[in-house]
Formats: sequence, C-alpha cells, structure tokens
Amino acid sequence: MFHQIKKLFKRKNRNSKTIDPDEIFLDSKNLPDFNTDQFEGRMERPISRLSLKFLGIFVLFVGVVFISKLWNLQIVQGQVFRMRGENNSLHKSIIYADRGVIYDRNKLPIVWNDINSKSLDFSLRVYATSTGLSTVLGYLKYPTKDSSGIYYQDKFDPKDGLEKVLNDQISGKNGTKIIETDVKGNVVSESVIDPPIPGNNIELSIDLKLQKELNKSLLDVADRAGYRGGAGVIMDVRTGEILASSNFPEYDSQIMTDGSSSSKINSWINDKNHPFLNRVVDGLYTPGSIMKIFVAMGVLDQGVISPEKQILSTGSISVPNPFFPDKPSIFLDWKAHGLVDLRHALAVSSNVYFYEVTGGYQSQKGIGIANIEKYTRMFGFGTTTGITFPGENTGTIPDPEWKKENFNGEDWRVGDTYNTAIGQYGFQVSPLQAVRAVGALANGGKLLTPTFVKDRAPKISSMVNLNPDFFRIVKEGMRLGVTEGTSQAINFPFVAVASKTGTAQLGVSKDEVNSWVVGFWPLDDPKYAYAIVMERGSKNNQFGAVLVMQEFFDWLHVYDSEYLQ
Repeated sequence: MFHQIKKLFKRKNRNSKTIDPDEIFLDSKNLPDFNTDQFEGRMERPISRLSLKFLGIFVLFVGVVFISKLWNLQIVQGQVFRMRGENNSLHKSIIYADRGVIYDRNKLPIVWNDINSKSLDFSLRVYATSTGLSTVLGYLKYPTKDSSGIYYQDKFDPKDGLEKVLNDQISGKNGTKIIETDVKGNVVSESVIDPPIPGNNIELSIDLKLQKELNKSLLDVADRAGYRGGAGVIMDVRTGEILASSNFPEYDSQIMTDGSSSSKINSWINDKNHPFLNRVVDGLYTPGSIMKIFVAMGVLDQGVISPEKQILSTGSISVPNPFFPDKPSIFLDWKAHGLVDLRHALAVSSNVYFYEVTGGYQSQKGIGIANIEKYTRMFGFGTTTGITFPGENTGTIPDPEWKKENFNGEDWRVGDTYNTAIGQYGFQVSPLQAVRAVGALANGGKLLTPTFVKDRAPKISSMVNLNPDFFRIVKEGMRLGVTEGTSQAINFPFVAVASKTGTAQLGVSKDEVNSWVVGFWPLDDPKYAYAIVMERGSKNNQFGAVLVMQEFFDWLHVYDSEYLQ
C-alpha cells in the first residue's frame, strides 16, 4: 500500500522540483536554531497591490508637478525670465552710517541727525541755531550722486570746525548691500551684507546755556556800539575746558551744510568782515593794555622797582630827540593819573608807569624789550596753544629783528619798547592765547592746553615758575581794577572778579579801536577765566568789551548762580 502511494506521488511531481519537508513545515523543535532578532525563521510576505498603486500615483503626481513647473518656467514665462536675466543687474550699494551726535557738557544736543530724513540714503545733519558756535562746529557736504543715481562723492565731507577735527570719531563705518535692479532702474530685490556702524557720540566741554548768553551779550553790545566783529571765550582754569566760545559775524552751519540759500552763502563769501574766521582761535588782534598784567610779572621778577614805589603820571612823558632837539618825542597816557604804584597802575591802566618800568626814563630803570618778549612768551604768547583745531596762528611779539624785517632794516628805539609794553606797535594775539594766559595767572602758573572736549585729562604744556608773591600782587592790581579802576562795570556784590581792560588804537588816523577785557573769578579760588574782544569800533563810543561781561554776570547771577561759587 505504501509502495503504491509513493509511486503515485512521484508520478504527479515528475516535472516539479523536489521540496524538502523542512522547507514546508516549521516545527517548534527547530525554532531555537534561528536568530529571531535578525528576522530568521520568519515568513516573508509580498507587498500588497494597494501599496503599489499608491506609490505609482505619488510618483506620477510628482512627475506632473515637475513637468508643469518646467513648462511654466521655460514656455509660459521663458521670455520674461530671459529678459530679466539679460537686463537686470546686481551692484553693491553703501548703507550710510549715521554720524555721532555732538552734545554739550550737560548732554544737550548741539548737532544731531534728522530721523525723518530716512527717505534719503543718509540722515541729514541738524545744528542748534542762534548759539554763536557755527565757526566752532563747522559744516559738511553730503554724499553726492550723478543723474544716473551713482554716488561719485560717497562720503560725508567735513569742511571746517569740530565736524572736521572729530571726524574720525563721529563718522562711523558705512555698511554695504547688494541691490538688483531692472533695466529701468527699479529695485527688484536687495540684501544687506554688512550692516552700518554709527559714529561715536561726543560730549563737548561747552555749556550751551552759557554759550547762548555770552553770544547774546556779545551781539547786544556790538549792536549798541557799532563794532564790526567780536569774540568771547570762557575757560575752566583747572582743566583747560572751554565752556563758551562765541564769534560774530559768522556763517550759519545749517545753511552751509544744506546749501539752502546760495544768496546768503555768497554774501558770507564776499563779506569783508570775514564770517568764516574763527576769531577765538585764529583771529589776531592788537591787544592793548591787557598785556600790562604779563609785563608786570616781568617787572616784579627783574626787580627794577618795588611794587609800592610810585611813579607820577601827568598825562605823558617827553623823550629828547637827538636829531631834532626842538622836537622831542611825546608818549601819551590816556589821562593824568597822578602818583601810582604797580597795583594802581594796573587798576587805572597807566601808560606812563609801564613806559618807565620797561623802556626806562630818567633815573627809573626798565626791563627792556628782550624781557618783555621773555615774560610774554612765558605766558604763551607768540606761539600756538596746542588746541586740536585747524587754522591757529602764533601771533606776533615785536622785537628788534621783527622791526628790521618789516621796516626796511630800521633800528629799534626806546619808543618802540614803550609802545610794545602797552600792547601796541606790532603786537598780535588771539583771544584763546589771552584766556589761556589769564588762566595761568589765576591758577598759579599752569599753562593749560585748551580743549573743546569734556573730561579730557588736563594737559599742562608748561609752568610759569615765578615767585607766588608776584602772582598775588598782580591779582590784587586786577581786583583794584574792578573796585576802583577801568573794570568797575563788573563790580558785583555776589561775586569777586579780577579784571583788566585794554583799548588798542587802529590805523593811521587811530579813529577805530579794539576793546578788550580779560579776567577771572572767583578771586580767592579761581575757577574760570574769560577774554572778550570787540573789533573795530569808534574810539568815541562808551560801550566797551567790559559791558559784555557785565550783562553776562547779571544773567549768571539770576539763572545759573552755581558758576559763581
């Protein structure tokens, strides 16, 4: 029976591959021999037809989307993109950095940026008006582009003043961006590569309140007396910081920067009173009698006269003329002062006293022209102050060599010494030199380098190493000038001021004068020095530079009295 079944099985599978039983049946006895973690011993199942259909549909969908996109780019919009590729252009463009804001010492803005001008490629500059600071602040020119919109001047160009001096600090760093434009110049896209870095803000030593009031007083006195120009400066004698610096006439920084009025700009350019001149820093003036306080220091140091010894001023002295005995040379005082010692000679500004103690007269010995030059140079005249500002001049101290060069080799005479001693002849000084010298007298001999920047470490350029008693005597003479001399207009109960006036005659006819006043306050603990010059006024007017300080001190007493302490 078994034999027949076997024959039948072989007959049915004659054309089939023989299958071993272990390929058909899984017996539980052989399972431990499989590594089930590697899927050994498991049955493989075919992928279902439904899954294959979904995969086919997905591949077909992706293909359709790809082909339609390709059709759109190459057939439908092909011409558009071809023109864009041919006509659009990429170029780098500057992102202009804002310039730093310039503040006064109390963080009040003096120069800032117009935040409403962002429709332009850069912010416009705004200047505080009616301050008398234009020649200090200066002006600039904006970046400029041609008719096609390309910048051929791609930087802010500072032209004058602190805008130029401080440019490295306040200019910032421009950024860049890539701009794509079409054939018509329209911006298609843009991308920032480097963002701009704004410039540093700067705090000046200027006190804007003091500045405005000094300028107002200067203009008021000029208007009342008909002066053609003027300048005033106030300096901290402990640090060299300039608290106020006013000039007139002057241009307007805003108009010069904006170029908003060609008629005004042309009028300034053609004005014979030089509105572009910073009179405080680089204006040079005949100083007149303010030089007597520095000459007095030399007189004391040379010991040619006791400070208590009196000299009689009858209104003039007469020097014999060896060539024309009947025509002596007359040297005038501005009035007969009677007997005066050194302190009172300073107070009333006696010319005769200083003629005799410098050039000598009869039995009175003088210090001579070489010593006049020595001591005035000791206080910083005849050289620059060291301020970081363009255009500063050294000025002139007359001496025999200077006369030979300027007067066809003429010899020096005693009369030249007399005139030099009272700040006339060829003497030329700036208001900044004058305030610095007075500051050195006030602080005991420290000749400071002036600065327009707040909190800069004080820099002592040199020391006036003279007897402290000499400083005291000259200060006492300047105080007498306020209490009973030529500066009585600033004799106040609320502050003790030391002062010296000066009047310098100008021209051949001497019908015009420069009016000066210099000084410091408070007397016992000096903190601030000032120098004011009113330029080319009538010799007959009664309104001198001292009235500028009178108005200023009256305002200070009411509105900012802490400066009087």
